[in-house]
Amino acid sequence: MRIGVLALQGDVREHARSLSDCGVSASLVRRASELERVDALVIPGGESTTIAKLARTFGIFDEISARIKNGMPTYGSCAGMILLANQVLDAIVGQETFGGLDVTVRRNAFGRQVDSFESDIAFDDGSADLVKAVFIRAPWVEKVGDGVQVLASVDKHPVAVRSETLFATSFHPELTGDHRIHRYFIEEVARPALEKVK
Repeated sequence: MRIGVLALQGDVREHARSLSDCGVSASLVRRASELERVDALVIPGGESTTIAKLARTFGIFDEISARIKNGMPTYGSCAGMILLANQVLDAIVGQETFGGLDVTVRRNAFGRQVDSFESDIAFDDGSADLVKAVFIRAPWVEKVGDGVQVLASVDKHPVAVRSETLFATSFHPELTGDHRIHRYFIEEVARPALEKVK
């Protein structure tokens, strides 16, 4: 399995390192030719509007949207969650998303940079162990559509969700050294989706 990390802005190296630590070949994606060579994609945290604008500049915005629509397994963390959402609240004028995930998210829902925090949260993957979650100017999910499962919440606000091929967290697992979230994406989202295509 070849998983790409969208390498336009944000926690690119950290996600690539987490994927490699999980035994998966991780490659950086900036161009259409690099996107074509991967089976799945990770969209890192960073600044959602900047990532979208750079994707336009590098000529891969429409290609990413099309691959997602056609079933490419994709994981988005923080800004990546916003970029996967079909609807965004508190968006800036003209803000674009790749879409595909039937959720409505609220940008910066937990507050500004100074309101960043860490919390141990329950994650619905069959384990009783809590996940250390780092929230930095994080969104939360206001509304989930049909076919979207909530995997974790903070104060009743969903912060981890998935559909059949898409997975998103409003927190940053790549900053903790705990690879459980990346393993979940690989084993429970990407691998089953890719095996169906074979």
